Amino acid sequence: MNDFIIRTEELEEDQLKELYVESEDDKKILKSLKSQSPVLLVGSRGMGKSFLFKISQMQLLDNFEKDRIFPVFLTFRSASLVQTGNNVQFELWMLNKICTVIIRELKKYGLISSVKWNFGNVTSEESPYGNSIKILMEKNKEFENSWKNPGKIIDTMAVPTIDELMDIIEDICVELNIKRMVIYIDEAAHVFIPEQQRQFFSIFREIRSSYVKCNAAVYPGVTCYGDIFEPMHDAVTINLTRDLREENYVSNMKEMVLRQIKDSETTKNLIRNGENFSVLAYAASGNPRLLLRSVEKVGNFKTNSVMAVFREFYREEIWSEQSLLAEKYPSNSKFIDWGRTFIETVVLPEIKNKNDRALENNKASSVYFWIHRNSPQVIKESLRILEYTGIIKLQATGIKATNSEIGNRYEVNLGCLFALENAPLSVGINIVNNLSLKRMSEFGANSKAYETLIKKIPKFTEPDMTECLKFQLAKSIDVLEISEWQKGKLRELNINTLGELIVSKESDLMRAYQIGKVRSRQMKNAAFAAVFEYLFG
Repeated sequence: MNDFIIRTEELEEDQLKELYVESEDDKKILKSLKSQSPVLLVGSRGMGKSFLFKISQMQLLDNFEKDRIFPVFLTFRSASLVQTGNNVQFELWMLNKICTVIIRELKKYGLISSVKWNFGNVTSEESPYGNSIKILMEKNKEFENSWKNPGKIIDTMAVPTIDELMDIIEDICVELNIKRMVIYIDEAAHVFIPEQQRQFFSIFREIRSSYVKCNAAVYPGVTCYGDIFEPMHDAVTINLTRDLREENYVSNMKEMVLRQIKDSETTKNLIRNGENFSVLAYAASGNPRLLLRSVEKVGNFKTNSVMAVFREFYREEIWSEQSLLAEKYPSNSKFIDWGRTFIETVVLPEIKNKNDRALENNKASSVYFWIHRNSPQVIKESLRILEYTGIIKLQATGIKATNSEIGNRYEVNLGCLFALENAPLSVGINIVNNLSLKRMSEFGANSKAYETLIKKIPKFTEPDMTECLKFQLAKSIDVLEISEWQKGKLRELNINTLGELIVSKESDLMRAYQIGKVRSRQMKNAAFAAVFEYLFG
């Protein structure tokens, strides 16, 4: 059995290079990421946003001596833990985080070992051994532990203002002959805390000069940009999608899988059953993580095994994950539950019926549906969550439908559509080969399908996330996607909840049997990555 790696944070640099399968679209994206213009890389979970950020970072480092463009990669995945006394403090946490990572990266590559630098009230001269970075790191910990005492005001004297940060970056670039810094921000802000997102994009907009630019990885639908930031004018927006109709789609997806397969027998089975693999590739709708997860389950790629994937993964598991969000975020549960019901019982059956008739008569098939632009806000919020999870994808905006009405066209996950078929292998290929953008199921501004959600939530309001976070951190470590061995070791140390795990240290983990310094760090990284992925949904 192959144990596929599906998260970028689990991969070392050599593995990233080994697993990277370059496409023409990827080349264009990487070029934009390294250019002078800020980029928003938009994609649902598992599409490869973090992976491309890392590849871009490595390429810049490989060419640093020649191009003098210095990359800095950081993540704001711990944003949900910041529960300080006022909104300004969240902005200061972000600035502090950026400062910390810039210093660490410059020191890591030996660029400031003997250069004076000054971040706010923290300078290199305070400690000839470079320990002054600990001041900023400790401040990060204070912010990220603020969930234990919500409302507490944190002393931020050591944190520079955004104007100071811009001046500092310029001084460092001039001093070190750096042409430009490129800051890659992954997990920009918690997707279910709109206020944090608005504050993030306010800062994102300001960190821009001839010496620095930011790129941010964001999710579709659920990202709130605020009133100040305008995606069309303040950044280059790139939607990370893979066109099913593109000539090399299947071969690129196949290469991604082959590079992770470790045994020759599985490789032979995949090649021998190439058409079955093609259906799985299309079912993933361009999402590498979905494809790897389905291939992990399929085994020998024979027809019965592939059919089992559609029955178990695309009919059950993928929907269970959607519904799990309702348990994580009860204040959003009505949106999440209605979205599942709408797609599963209304949209998919209607598209299937259209395809059945179309394929019988050699006409064009569909995986699309259309929503009127004047549909109620609560409906749009529900659809945005479906975009985030990858159940649907916004295919185009401002599309004319019947009677020249204007709305948005969405694409459903093909695996969920194929799973409705008795013979998904043959029917699936026919659907893909006959796709037409003009064929779509339409839902008007006052569709009857909306009524159940509108009755439950007449008006959309943003939820209070403080209580929601407390609810999440009280949950058992059983909800995490880590090994049973790791869970057992955590329980040995009486670490039973997400909250207890968040505050644990590497030294705590080393107290468990057979856990040394190296393994404790690996274990902590894996566990923390699992916690933050769970909190992010």
